[in-house]
Amino acid sequence: QVQLVESGGGLVQAGGSLTLSCASSERTFSTYAMGWFRQAPGKEREFVAGISWSGGSTGYADSVKGRFTISSVNAKNTVYLQMNSLKPEDTAVYYCAARPCTRAVVDPNQYHYWGQGTQVTVSS
Repeated sequence: QVQLVESGGGLVQAGGSLTLSCASSERTFSTYAMGWFRQAPGKEREFVAGISWSGGSTGYADSVKGRFTISSVNAKNTVYLQMNSLKPEDTAVYYCAARPCTRAVVDPNQYHYWGQGTQVTVSS
């Protein structure tokens, strides 16, 4: 059973930055693609960013492209989400997820393992 633990959420003013981390209980990232998702109150969970198991390929939702950066350090079993120029509409619970495939995809149903989530609140 893969365990994922997110950290780094918090309250930040619009225009600020946060870095989220997702740590795995085992050597997950060498064999799993990873994704970051978010869910705001009353909305469906949506794809934010994804990274391939090699770390060589990344993808982003249009709403965060150019502002967010996903990266991974396999030696640390950790994936990061650097979030810059944050907007109030980025407010949500952010989740990391893992799927035992080469590439990350936007469909949350394709991910097998999920973290507990970390709250990000951006004030205007």
